[in-house]
Amino acid sequence: MQALFYVVPTLMIGGAVFLLVRISGRSREVRGAWNSGLTAEARCLRTYQTHGTAVDGHGRPTLHHVYEFTTREGRAVRFTESGGPATTVEGDIVAVHYTAERPERATAHAPAPGRLAAGQGCAYAFLGVFIAFCLVFMAVAHLVFSAVDEVMP
Repeated sequence: MQALFYVVPTLMIGGAVFLLVRISGRSREVRGAWNSGLTAEARCLRTYQTHGTAVDGHGRPTLHHVYEFTTREGRAVRFTESGGPATTVEGDIVAVHYTAERPERATAHAPAPGRLAAGQGCAYAFLGVFIAFCLVFMAVAHLVFSAVDEVMP
C-alpha cells in the first residue's frame, strides 16, 4: 500500500516531464518555421472542435484547422493545427510558415515570438510547481511512513 504513495506521484512526474518535452519540441518547430523565411498560401480544408474532459464533464473546446499547401518544390502538404482563429473557415486562404526539412510541421499562426515564449514559460512554471508538489508529497509520505515504522515495529 505504501508503494502507491511513491509510484503514483512518480508516474505523474513522468507525465509532466513528457508534456515539458512536447511543449519544448512544438515551440522549437514553430520558432523554426517562423525563422526559415519560407511561406506559402494554404487553403483551410476543414475545421473541427474537440472537447477536453474536466471534473464536471464539460471540457474547454479546442478549435482545429486542417490546411493544405504546396511547397516551393511542388510537394503538396496537409497538416492539422490547433488553437487557430475562429474566423478562419473552410475555403479560406491563409499564409503558412514552414521549414524545407519538415514542411508537415508548418504553422498558420502569425509570428509572435514573445507570445510563444510567454506561453512556454507559463507552461514550464505550472509543470514545475506540479512536479515540486509531487516531490514534496513523496517526501512527506516517506517521513510519515518512517515515523509510523518507528512507533510500530
